[in-house]
Amino acid sequence: MANLPYAQRTATLMTMLDKIKTASVPEKFSQDFVAEKLLMKGGTPRSIIPFIKKMGFVATDGTPTERYKEFRNPAKSGNAIAAAMRELYEELFEMNEYVYETNQTTLKGLIVEATGAEQNSTVVSKTLSTFQALRKIADFDSDSEEEIAALEEAATPTPAYTLPQIHSQQPSNSSGEGINLSYTINLNLPATTDIEVFNAIFKSLKQHLIQE
Repeated sequence: MANLPYAQRTATLMTMLDKIKTASVPEKFSQDFVAEKLLMKGGTPRSIIPFIKKMGFVATDGTPTERYKEFRNPAKSGNAIAAAMRELYEELFEMNEYVYETNQTTLKGLIVEATGAEQNSTVVSKTLSTFQALRKIADFDSDSEEEIAALEEAATPTPAYTLPQIHSQQPSNSSGEGINLSYTINLNLPATTDIEVFNAIFKSLKQHLIQE
């Protein structure tokens, strides 16, 4: 069964995310930073820090990630939340790729199915609450330029280069007798930008196959 993450207090999570947007990026996202810079003191805010890490906003050593910085950018904030949700709730997205558009009843059913927990359990209610809160500020409709470029590069096969056909004919001997031979060479070159690879191939071809 899936172990879907959730925030202990959804309201505290959303408050912390709002404060992250306006505060400067710290060297370390620590309990002291949360208490002194975000002005969120007590055990409840501290309990949200592990979830912020699970969102991919903070590395294991406490260093803010690129996603943390993108979230602070109003133009990329929704994309950052959407990317975090796809990782946090990968199992739900595998069950329904448009899970972020489903109604509450359908979403709750998927959570129950994925976790194996009882419908009225704390796990289900907190996971449902966290997912709903995050999807309100997520942007699944537009991808960042970097994500689009990466998807296009992955989907586009690397072109293979084919050497034009080479025709060669061996002339008959001086007496006019002999066998005329001809051959055609089709060579598929490797997909590389290293010119030395092509030079080596053509040199070998000239030495061993092409004769004047």
